[in-house]
Amino acid sequence: MEANLPLIWAGIILFGIMMYIIMDGFDLGIGILYPFFSDRHDRDVMMNTVAPVWDGNETWLVLGGAGLLAAFPQAYSIILSALYLPLIFMLMALIFRGVAFEFRFKARDHERHFWDKAFIGGSMAATFFQGVTLGAYIRGIPAVNGVYTGGALDWLTPFSLFTGVGLLATYALLGSTWLVMKTSGELQATCYRLSRVLGLVLLAIIAVISLWTPFIDSRIASRWFGPDMWMLLPIPLLVLFCFYQLQRALARKAEVWPFVFTLGLVFLGYVGLGISVWPNIVPPDISIQAASAPPQSQGFALVGAVIIIPIILIYTAWGYYVFRGKVQAGEGYH
Repeated sequence: MEANLPLIWAGIILFGIMMYIIMDGFDLGIGILYPFFSDRHDRDVMMNTVAPVWDGNETWLVLGGAGLLAAFPQAYSIILSALYLPLIFMLMALIFRGVAFEFRFKARDHERHFWDKAFIGGSMAATFFQGVTLGAYIRGIPAVNGVYTGGALDWLTPFSLFTGVGLLATYALLGSTWLVMKTSGELQATCYRLSRVLGLVLLAIIAVISLWTPFIDSRIASRWFGPDMWMLLPIPLLVLFCFYQLQRALARKAEVWPFVFTLGLVFLGYVGLGISVWPNIVPPDISIQAASAPPQSQGFALVGAVIIIPIILIYTAWGYYVFRGKVQAGEGYH
């Protein structure tokens, strides 16, 4: 029996993007939460919770992009042609944020506010444009004979702007529950309060996107509200379960479970969006089979993926193990 290489590669890319959303999501969330904390020592602790791992987290973004180019070059060409502006804005913001990460700890006291603002602006812009890209992707990308046929600003729609705002709330909740787990004292107490509010905001955003998305394409509506509706019903029920457990965990001051249930909400949202567009890799019309590279190319690239993915997982796990535990004021990677 021959391996279904397009399906395997779709799984690898979806896994890479999911890992990126989870792992870079909470460290981008730290920057989004910075305006809620004005004390310099609180900000030092917040940044030190992610300073040893933030750049490694972005490896998954590179893996997703490289995998798309190697396995689905037609999809890579169409998606980047349609979304190059928000993707460029996102990359510029990530670079600006990365520079702020390094320079903030070296800056003199009267200069530090500049790098704080750079960290906030870079984190918010990178997150917002990731969300805009996601929204534009879900809305669909017009293409004929493998060539993008839309305009340079077609990505700029009310739905994509809303998904940009939605991702800001998502990453902020990931960041605040991460800080609940990694900090203590008044900083942790503030994060408990923020997490409860952000949880409510995220649930409202999930509800709006869930109701809005079926109106984008009749095929998405028939998938969620057609004969298969009962098979997909566990997903919204699990979202409500995770939200309820998140609020309970925050109320009883649990330290690890709020982050776990937030990851559950993010994962379920990701699965829901995936179901809406499956089996297309360029919605609304180009499937993963139609956009695939030749089997020889996918097989050759798969050898590299089989080697590199375990290495990434091992050094990532090792990094988190080495820097496990709570971060105190005055301690840190820098």
